[in-house]
Amino acid sequence: MATSGVYRNGSNKAPNLRASSSFKSKLPVSNVRRSIPGGATDTVSGRVRVAVRLRPRNAEEMAADADFADCVELQPELKRLKLRKNNWDSDTYEFDEVLTEYSSQKRVYEVVAKPVVESVLDGYNGTVMAYGQTGTGKTYTLGRLGDEDTSARGIMVRSMEDILANISLETDSVSVSYLQIYMETIQDLLNPANDNIPIVEDQRTGDVSLPGATVVEIRDQQTFIELLRLGENHRVAANTKLNTESSRSHAILMVHMKRSVLGGEDEFSTENENRSHSVGNFKPSILRKGKLVVVDLAGSERVHKSGSEGHMLEEAKSINLSLSALGKCINALAENSAHVPIRDSKLTRLLKDSFGGTSRTSLVVTIGPSPRHRAETASTILFGQRAMKVENMLKIKEEFDYKSLSKRLEIELDKLIADNERQQKVYENEVERIRLEAQKRVTEAERNCAEALEEEKVKCQMDYMESIKKLEEKWSVNQHKCVANGEVHMDSGNDEVTKLKALLQNEICLRKAAEEENKNLKLQLVKFSKAELSGGSTNVMNIQEILEEECRQNKKLEEEVRALKSQLSQLSTEANLSRSYLERGRNGNTPAGLDCLSPLNHLQSRDSSNGERASIVNLHEQVGLQKILSLLESEDANVRIHAVKVVANLAAEEANQEKIVEAGGLTSLLMLLRSYEDETIRRIAAGAIANLAMNEANQELIMAQGGICLLAMTASDAEDPQTLRMVAGALANLCGNDKLQMRLRSEGGIKALLGMVRCRHPDVLSQVARGIANFAKCESRASSQVLGTKHGRSLLIEDGALPWIVQNANNEASLIRRHVELALCHLAQHEVNAKDMISGGALWELVRISRDCSREDIKALARRTLTSSSTFVAEMRRLRIEV
Repeated sequence: MATSGVYRNGSNKAPNLRASSSFKSKLPVSNVRRSIPGGATDTVSGRVRVAVRLRPRNAEEMAADADFADCVELQPELKRLKLRKNNWDSDTYEFDEVLTEYSSQKRVYEVVAKPVVESVLDGYNGTVMAYGQTGTGKTYTLGRLGDEDTSARGIMVRSMEDILANISLETDSVSVSYLQIYMETIQDLLNPANDNIPIVEDQRTGDVSLPGATVVEIRDQQTFIELLRLGENHRVAANTKLNTESSRSHAILMVHMKRSVLGGEDEFSTENENRSHSVGNFKPSILRKGKLVVVDLAGSERVHKSGSEGHMLEEAKSINLSLSALGKCINALAENSAHVPIRDSKLTRLLKDSFGGTSRTSLVVTIGPSPRHRAETASTILFGQRAMKVENMLKIKEEFDYKSLSKRLEIELDKLIADNERQQKVYENEVERIRLEAQKRVTEAERNCAEALEEEKVKCQMDYMESIKKLEEKWSVNQHKCVANGEVHMDSGNDEVTKLKALLQNEICLRKAAEEENKNLKLQLVKFSKAELSGGSTNVMNIQEILEEECRQNKKLEEEVRALKSQLSQLSTEANLSRSYLERGRNGNTPAGLDCLSPLNHLQSRDSSNGERASIVNLHEQVGLQKILSLLESEDANVRIHAVKVVANLAAEEANQEKIVEAGGLTSLLMLLRSYEDETIRRIAAGAIANLAMNEANQELIMAQGGICLLAMTASDAEDPQTLRMVAGALANLCGNDKLQMRLRSEGGIKALLGMVRCRHPDVLSQVARGIANFAKCESRASSQVLGTKHGRSLLIEDGALPWIVQNANNEASLIRRHVELALCHLAQHEVNAKDMISGGALWELVRISRDCSREDIKALARRTLTSSSTFVAEMRRLRIEV
C-alpha cells in the first residue's frame, strides 16, 4: 500500500539520519494477584504507557524543508523529547519510551505491544493504539504486512505470531474480528455487508461487545495475514495533500483468546485400584479469556492543509469529531472528573475498557519532523502527555472450564464402563464355572447317597426275610415239641426276638446316618447357594426338588422302619401268647389250636402335634412379661437368645414399650449390652433398645442409665454390620431429642455415630445419616428460637462431620442422600456455620440441592436457606451464582 511517507513504502530513507540510541522497555508487566475462578477478581493499578515515534523526513520534506532544522529533538537515553519553539527556546516532554527514526519495527513491537500481548496470554484485556497526524506512520506501525520484507511487519502481524507461538491449538482457541468506524458507523471489514453493527453493553458488568461482527477462528499465521489483507482492501482511504492514501476510518482489530490451564491434580490415574479415587478428585481446568484490541486511528488533519472538500470534507469532520471526543474522555480521566463523556462517539464507547477500565493499554503517538506541522506535532505530544495520567485497574479473567471437564469425564466414564463390562463378563464366567462344578458335586453326592440307601434297603429286606424264615422254622419245630412233650423251651424264641431287636436297632442307626448325610448335603447346598450361586435361582430350584425327592425317600425308609417295629411288636406279642399257652398246657388246660396264633394287625403310628404357637404380641399375657424378662439372666445361652428376641419383638409394638420399661426390661437390656460379648445377644439387645428409643420418655431413661456410653462402646467394639445398624438406629433416635444434645456429645454418642461410617454398609450409613439429620434439625430448631438458645458453631461441625456430609450429599442410595441433604439444609440455617460450610465445599452442594433435588420440599428448603443467609448471599454474589 503506497503512501507519501517513508513508512508507507518502506524504502526511502533520509540521507542525514542521527544514530539510534539503545534503551530498555519501561513497560513492566505488573505482578497481579490471581483471581478466584468464577468469582470476584483482585485488581491492581496500571497506568497507560505512552511511547512517541518520530517519522523520518520524506522526499517532499527533504526538498521543501532543506534549509530548516527539525522541530523535534529526541533524547532517547533520557526518554525525553524537545519541541522547538524557535532557534533559542524549546519545550521538553518525558515519555515511557522515545523511539527515533532509526527504530526498527521489531523494537517498536517489543517496546509498545509485547508487554500487552504477554498480559493477554495471562488472561487480561489489552489495547494497543496509534495516534497522530495523518501521514506520520500509524498504519505502518500497526498494520504493515511485510510481504516483501518480513522485518517491516507491523504490530498486528507480530502480535498474532507471538500468540500462536504460546498457545496449544488442541486446547486453546484464537479468533479475530476486523472492523472500521467510518462516519460514526461500525462496519465489518471481513464482511462489508455488515455495515451498521450495533454496540451491546452488559448491564451487569459494563463490558461492551459487538455480537453482529464476523468472528474467524485462527489456526495459522498465513490465515491471519490473508484476513488482514482482505480487511485493508475494504478499508476506506483517499488521496490528500498530506498523504496519497490517507485512512478515512478508524480500524479496530479484536483478538479473542481462550487458554486452558491444567493442574497436576487433573491427571488421570491409570491404576485400577485408584481409579475411583482419581475420579472423585477431578477438578475442572481453568479457562483464561483475554482480548487484544489494536486500534489504528484515522489521522487528525487541518482542512486547509489536507485540501479536503466535498465528501472528503465530511469524512474529515467525522474523524476530527471522534478524535475530539476521545481527547475529552482522556482529559476527564486524567483530571479525575466525575463525568467522563464516553457516549459522545462510538469510538469512545468501544475504547471504554482501554482508558479508565480494566485493560492494559499502550499508546504510540507518531509525529513528523517537519517544522511546517509544528502545531499538529505539539497537539499530538500533549495528547500523549494527558494519556499518561490515565490509570486503569487491571483485572484477570478466569473461570472453570466445565466443558473440557465434561469431555474428560465422559472419556473416563467410557473407560470405566468398558472395565466394568469386562469384569462383569469374567465374574459371570466364574459364577457359571462354580455353578456347574457345584451342580456336578451335588449330583454325584446324591447318586452316591441313593445307591448307598438302596443297598442298605435291599440288605435290610434280605436280612429281615431270612430272619422271618428262620423264626418260622424254629417256631414250627418248637410247636411240634410242645405237642409231643408238653414243654417248650422259650429261651431260643427269646434269643430270636433279641436278635431281631438288634437288627432293628442297626436299621435305626443306618437311618440316622443317612439323615445326617442328607443334612450335610443340605448345608453344603445352602453354602454354595449363598456364597457362589447368587445368580442361579433356577438351578437352586432344581436342587431343592432333588432334595425334596430325597426327603420323600427318607420318609419311605422311616415307614419301613415303623413297619419293622410293628412286626417286632407282633412277634413279641405272639411269643408272649405262646408262652402263656404253654403255661396253660402245663396246668391241664386244653390248647385252643394254632388258629389263635394268627398274625396281629400292624400298629398305627400317631404323629404328635404341638398345636398353634401363641402370637408374640400376646405372649406376655399368656406366660407373663416378668417371667420372660427373668429368662434374660438364664445361664443357657439359647434360652437367653430366645428371650431377648421375644423382648425385642414386643418392644417393636408401642403398646408394649411402657410395660417393658415398668417391668425393668430396659435395665435388663442395658445389662445384656454391658456384660455379654456374644454378638447375637448384643445385636438383638441393641435392636430392642432402638425400638424403645423411639419413645421420648424412654430416651431420657436410656440417658439416665448410661445407655449412651454403652451404645458408644458397642459401636467401637462391634464389627458385624447388623449390630452396628441396630446401634446406629438407637443413637439416631436419641439424636432427635432436643434435651440430649450436649449429653450425646459429651458421652461420645456423636463420635460413635460418625465412627460407624467405617463399616460402609448401606444400612449402617443410612442410620448414621438419619442421626446426623435429626441432630442438625434439633440444632436448627434451637438456633431459630426467640431466645436463641444455640449460639456457637454446630457440634457436628466441631466433631468433624462436615467432610463426610459433603462427600455423601450426592450418594447413590436415595435414603442416605435424602437424610444428608436435610442435614445440610438444617446446618445452613444457623448463620455461624456459614463460613465453615463455604470453606468445606457445602455451598456448592446446597446450590445443587436447590436446583436438582428430586424432592420439592428439600429443594425449597435449600433455596430458602441460601437466600436468607447474608454470608451465603455475599459468597454467591462473589462467585456469580444465581439460585
